[in-house]
Amino acid sequence: MRATPRNIEYESVGTRPIKFGTSGWRAEIAREFTFANVRVATAAIADHVLAKTKHPTLLVGSDPRFASEAFVAEAAAVLGARGVRVLLCDGFTPTPAIAYEIQRRRADGAINFTASHNPAEYHGLKFSGSDGGPAQPETTKDIEARAASLTAPAAAPHGAGADGNVEHIQCRAPYLARIRELVRFSLLRESKMSFAYSARHGCGAGYLDRVLEEEGVPVSTIQTERDVLFDGSGPDVSEEYLRPLSEVVKKKKVSAGLATDGDADRFGVVDADGSYMSPNHILALVYDYLVESRGWKMGVARSVATTHLLDAVAKSHGQPLHETPVGFKYVGENIKADKIALGGEESAGLTIRGHVPEKDGILACLLVAEMTAARRVTLREQLRALFKKVGAEFWPIRANLHLKPEVHARTLERLKQDPREFAGRPVKKVDRTDGLKVVFDDSSWILMRASGTEPILRVYAEASSPAASRQLRDATEKWIQS
Repeated sequence: MRATPRNIEYESVGTRPIKFGTSGWRAEIAREFTFANVRVATAAIADHVLAKTKHPTLLVGSDPRFASEAFVAEAAAVLGARGVRVLLCDGFTPTPAIAYEIQRRRADGAINFTASHNPAEYHGLKFSGSDGGPAQPETTKDIEARAASLTAPAAAPHGAGADGNVEHIQCRAPYLARIRELVRFSLLRESKMSFAYSARHGCGAGYLDRVLEEEGVPVSTIQTERDVLFDGSGPDVSEEYLRPLSEVVKKKKVSAGLATDGDADRFGVVDADGSYMSPNHILALVYDYLVESRGWKMGVARSVATTHLLDAVAKSHGQPLHETPVGFKYVGENIKADKIALGGEESAGLTIRGHVPEKDGILACLLVAEMTAARRVTLREQLRALFKKVGAEFWPIRANLHLKPEVHARTLERLKQDPREFAGRPVKKVDRTDGLKVVFDDSSWILMRASGTEPILRVYAEASSPAASRQLRDATEKWIQS
């Protein structure tokens, strides 16, 4: 990718203001995510860091989405013209690799062009701070305020010195070196196990598969080439999108299937029989494994929407549970404080002690592979053993509801009330950490909250069986529509 600004006209800024959700600013390409808006957002970020540091340095990178190279070039030009030193990542670069490079170079942050797992029509922009983690709310509010006061022409690159402030860097080798310190590849080699990997046409290609190959671990790969349409869907790693990986797992008879999303910050896992593994269950298994294998007698952090199986595992080890709002920036704070062995979110986000305070799908997949090699049983068998260990079963489920505007607005108003009963059942506890969460006497629960990245309402439910969880979810959807 070259930092050469495109010669295009300055289109008008979209009607909606630039807003950062739980993981950056995302919008539809050519509607709100335009070159004009990218210039405004970048200029606002530049002004934010310049207000804190006289000579700041920012990394700029992207995933393989449509027009990523052009957006990167515009951002680099805007930053350079404003006096910000730019370290431009060569090639499409995973979010966790950018996060690690921020730390390694002691940079002031990064702008990463990605819409993560969102559909192909979306693009996005993540801003990471000097710690490598997602920007905190006070930072994004300042950037939003600065963006609101800028116009596209005012944000345009002008004056001399832009090109001189841009340096091209490689992030892969340092990041993979760090991964080799965190993952016990010797166990993988000794196990003689093989794996399958889907990059979902994202930038995990050339990272996860490469390190496995270099470490002598057999891996079959699919969806590693660039496809800006992502097979007509999006680079998600949820169950419906991992069916091609499941077929490869069964055909090749490998020990597990591994997947990363568009910017490789999220993970997806398929067991040896081709069945999909819930990210919630993977988080609990990996946490239990880390405490046992690393000797980390430490707690765990999870978002309010994440399985209570983590609570049970922490209790079994005599360790604390830290609950956070949805958004990995909150989980990452516990990593920075060295309070936890693992931090995770149900939306397939994970990081561990001593690593970046950011989701790392590559590391997550490799830890799953290591855990499978060490325990030498399938993931489903490991889950059954974990349920037996904690004395209960946990079956989380999630639904994404695309509601009519009037129903969506009405539901958000109803969520402000604290119910004494819900779906005909008495409520034991109301949790307002993020949205409305109600817990029942049998420890089952439901959570309703508006998405921070998409115009949808999310419903989460967890009970002691898949059928009971589905009943809770269905009852919640009926309540919303009533």
